[in-house]
Amino acid sequence: MTTFNETQTEEVSVITKKDLRNVFWKSLPFEISWNYVRQDHLGFAYAMTPIIEKLYKTKEERKEALERHTEFFNITVYFSTLVLGIVTAMEERRAKDPNFDTSSISNVKASLMGPLSGIGDSIFLGTLRIIAAGIGCSLLMNGNPFGALLFLLLYNIPAFAVRYIGMMKGYQLGTGLLEKLQKSGLMDKVTNMTGIVGLMTIGSMIATMVTMKVPITFGSGDGVTELQGILDSILPCLLPVCVTAFIYWLLGKNVKSTYILLGIIAISIVCAGFGILAA
Repeated sequence: MTTFNETQTEEVSVITKKDLRNVFWKSLPFEISWNYVRQDHLGFAYAMTPIIEKLYKTKEERKEALERHTEFFNITVYFSTLVLGIVTAMEERRAKDPNFDTSSISNVKASLMGPLSGIGDSIFLGTLRIIAAGIGCSLLMNGNPFGALLFLLLYNIPAFAVRYIGMMKGYQLGTGLLEKLQKSGLMDKVTNMTGIVGLMTIGSMIATMVTMKVPITFGSGDGVTELQGILDSILPCLLPVCVTAFIYWLLGKNVKSTYILLGIIAISIVCAGFGILAA
């Protein structure tokens, strides 16, 4: 065993820089298995396999860890390694302490993916990509064939640098943060706070990503009353919240997600055809 960062932890660390680099390389195809059900969950679990295999020796422990990391997860890919580094530190602590609260790992992931995605989208997709494309296109329009290459370099060098540094710094941050929280007894409070932030993120996703309206009206002329307006006065996005809660209940009853998706499609077609629901 080797000490990864003696300034961050007094304990001997099981995780080495080589392990962190393995996670970094495995994180490159992070979005290759993206899907509408759990989005980046398989990419996250695949990137964590070197850590899981090193920390846990039994089949049951590895299965439990993989199940933790196949939960819903979505993030701007360039900041994914920062979360991977923090989670690696938490998994290392979990391997050393059987009483470690594993729900805190899921809560930290849920609380980080929203804010980091907002920052990542703004920096890389909304700013850096546009600037790099503008410089590259200006060279191409002037007949310089290296414009395309320059675009790739201007965009990917910072992107890969952020991913690599995020992996290393995320692990250091996770290790030092956990030690301070455990010594001060704030782990339970942080777990509750991250859980609340995670629920807030899910709530905002429901409001922005789930669209369901009722076009039914009552009365005529100036006295027309829209049913959707009544529902919005009770609670904005009331129907999306109710439908999401019902789907969550079905998942808790072990109903396959494929059946749920087919049911949503069928019900949407029928209700749209009869004018009961609208987008």
